[in-house]
Amino acid sequence: MKWSLVAIAIVAVIIGSSVITVINGPIEPLGRTAFVKVANPDFYPGHLHSKLLAKYAEERGSKCALVVHFGGSSNYRSYQDGNVYIIELAFIDTQGTGAVGPTNYLDSLKIALFGVSDGRYKFKSDGIVFNTYDEAMNHVNTLARKHGQQGPLPMVWHGNARQGNPVFIQGCGFPLYFYILQKTYGMIPAYVYTLSGMIFPYYSNPYRNFELLNSTALQQMYTEGDLDYT
Repeated sequence: MKWSLVAIAIVAVIIGSSVITVINGPIEPLGRTAFVKVANPDFYPGHLHSKLLAKYAEERGSKCALVVHFGGSSNYRSYQDGNVYIIELAFIDTQGTGAVGPTNYLDSLKIALFGVSDGRYKFKSDGIVFNTYDEAMNHVNTLARKHGQQGPLPMVWHGNARQGNPVFIQGCGFPLYFYILQKTYGMIPAYVYTLSGMIFPYYSNPYRNFELLNSTALQQMYTEGDLDYT
């Protein structure tokens, strides 16, 4: 019993200190947006996941929001959706296989434990490839200021799993979300807010039941091009 109380106290201190660290910071981490794709492309004005992110931002009095991805063929154009300007940022893993490649879980574990080595990632936003994190975030922050952002910028990772069980596979943008938190707040808050971000869509995403119950069919439809509305 004594050790249980000690463990609870330690966890409470870790969570509390993480909240204090993040609460007045430049990024407000929310979590995962989607479980699977329901249309492709899926971040453009009027798409249900885009409108959902805009809703999250408006609820927090924010004029902008940041969504992060795993870099593929898209230019990741930022755009206006209603009253919210949505900034897109993707990472390009120079040691990876791209957005549609298989997940290397051992590599993901190493990243979670030790972070990402400098120089491994490149970044893409608005058709521009940035070689460094600082360049990419300067672009993000410049766009946010230009569109009237005040206070912390809400951030989500896209989250769609193109294959496999979306309950376990955290989907597009997950490593970049963790990386930004690590760079901004340190490793412990990054763990805390990434874990809480995994829970976020279960109580915030009104489409969660549809996405999860139909995930296999939606993934197959996406693979076969039936969700392509370009």
